[in-house]
Amino acid sequence: MKDGIHPNYREVCFVDQSNGFKFVTRSTMGSKETVKMEDGRELPLVKLETTSESHPFYTGQQKSIDNLGGRVEKFRNKFAGFAKK
Repeated sequence: MKDGIHPNYREVCFVDQSNGFKFVTRSTMGSKETVKMEDGRELPLVKLETTSESHPFYTGQQKSIDNLGGRVEKFRNKFAGFAKK
């Protein structure tokens, strides 16, 4: 492998702002903020709006908007009485 072409990976703490969920992984993201972990390490802190802990798709709280059929079916049901006149 060539020297000097690979990014500098280090451990970074990511925090979900909606529920406070924290996870540590290796990343190249930079941050001016740091957080002190339970084991005494001080890691860069990256704040996220949504993670797998809060996203509706992963939590099972996803809502299906189209329960009663498609747009064409809704249109036909709405204006069915006008065609019979």
